[in-house]
Amino acid sequence: MKFASYNIQYGTGKDGIVDLARIAADIGDADVIALQEVEQFNSTTAMTDQVAELSALFPRHYVTYGPGVDLDASHTDTDGRVINRRRQFGNMLLSKTPIISSRNHLLPKYGLAGPLALQRSALEGVIDGDLGLMRVYSVHLGHAAAPERALQIRSLLKTVRNAPRHGGAWSGKQAGRHWTTDGPQPPMPAPALLMGDFNLEPDSSEYEQLVGPSDRHYGRLTRLDGLVDIWTRLGQPLDGAAGKTCPDEKGDKRIDYAFATVALAERATAMRVDQQAQGSDHQPLFIDFD
Repeated sequence: MKFASYNIQYGTGKDGIVDLARIAADIGDADVIALQEVEQFNSTTAMTDQVAELSALFPRHYVTYGPGVDLDASHTDTDGRVINRRRQFGNMLLSKTPIISSRNHLLPKYGLAGPLALQRSALEGVIDGDLGLMRVYSVHLGHAAAPERALQIRSLLKTVRNAPRHGGAWSGKQAGRHWTTDGPQPPMPAPALLMGDFNLEPDSSEYEQLVGPSDRHYGRLTRLDGLVDIWTRLGQPLDGAAGKTCPDEKGDKRIDYAFATVALAERATAMRVDQQAQGSDHQPLFIDFD
């Protein structure tokens, strides 16, 4: 299976042109796709519904969307009727196999007086593909403050670790016809893959918070219920040029990642960053599993 993650910056490329078809071309035919910075009904992107447009560009994929920012964008027509619309900014998941269930997890937010501070989120989808049942998360952490990211990571790790024991969207043998008529009890499997823009660099304390500390004798100390950076698991250097995902005039940065639970990470066979893509201010990353 091929997985992809891309912060699409509302489809705005390095040339300043909004082009979602270019985003789709950058991604290609991946089986599961995690997108960040997908908008709906924003004036700077021509009030388009980017969720609908991206869904049309990937007609063989099932989709789900989870906004972090959710604001009113409604208006009234000439007869005074309300045309309901929401100005939204968030994450999207696309999968060639059905997304059995989905949850949008809002992450802790700082109220900053100076820098922009947006409500961030992690969109979870349960799928059943060639790797078996698993959870996939499209994640976007805050960009302005490391302490805020630390809170967000703590919340995210708690969600990822507790989800299997909390069960699926509904559970219980006594569910009754109302819940069982339209399908079996939804699963909440242990294997999980987190992809997205984490807005942190590999030498940060937030990175260690995600994958564990590094010991000079034993290397990375990963908990059995912890996460593995697939890039380094496959032998790539922690901060090598090939892994940079965000070009910057002050120096390219690696801030987009794929983290997996331990057993799932062992099944990864390849990972790369497409350094040639022009569709966003980030570069897309791709992961292959056996």
